[in-house]
Amino acid sequence: MSDSTCLSEAPTDAVLDERDRAIVLATQSGLPLVSDPWAAVGEQVGMSAEEVRRRMARMQELGVIRRIAAVPNHYRLGYVANGMTVWDVDDTHIDRLGREVARLPGVSHCYRRPRHLPEWPYNLFAMLHGRSREEVERQAEELAALLGDACRSHRILYSSRILKKTGLRLAKRHAETDRSAEKT
Repeated sequence: MSDSTCLSEAPTDAVLDERDRAIVLATQSGLPLVSDPWAAVGEQVGMSAEEVRRRMARMQELGVIRRIAAVPNHYRLGYVANGMTVWDVDDTHIDRLGREVARLPGVSHCYRRPRHLPEWPYNLFAMLHGRSREEVERQAEELAALLGDACRSHRILYSSRILKKTGLRLAKRHAETDRSAEKT
């Protein structure tokens, strides 16, 4: 398992100072897996743990960082059947039902997406994890029962390979180039 800092696509240069950028660069590969990751990051960037925590909370409030979460390796945990379930849910019920779906055990993430009619009628996505496809299909049946008549159709799209999960990365500024330009 690794920890992840998931960055949004918000414009970062306008809201990040150099100290914020240092924190993002230090954490974009994940938080250190130690008892106090904030202190470890702080030591790396020359700040207190409290300042790192405060700055990361501010970046989260601004939408630069979407979330800070543990990212489990499902395969190592024995969850080898991973299916993105896609649902055609009545728009008048999707917000309430989406919140209920997100709370179900086995759902790692759930979100609303626009339909692309007529080819793609699905507007609710929920990732399910199981030890077998049969387990994922049972979870999908439970989800279908929860959605009830508000759901018109669904599909399960199984993972065919493991993709590396990463968030947005900030490019390191060319500090050496910037400093040499200042000298000339």
